[in-house]
Amino acid sequence: MAKQNVTIFEPYPFVVGQKIRIEGSRRKGDWEVIDISEQKVTLRCPVSHKEFSWDRFCYVVEEKDNEQWPAE
Repeated sequence: MAKQNVTIFEPYPFVVGQKIRIEGSRRKGDWEVIDISEQKVTLRCPVSHKEFSWDRFCYVVEEKDNEQWPAE
């Protein structure tokens, strides 16, 4: 077998209360993690306070300190 370049993805280990920003997706924007289950993550918008439960879908790309949240 030939060696190949392989990209490996793992589900992100969310933490309740975590502030996140999703980019490059229809779910883009700032969110607060308010609940986590084996299958779902529930997020709340800090502006509208609407809540959504979605299948766990995010992968970490970068973490930033001292970042404005929610974004202006």
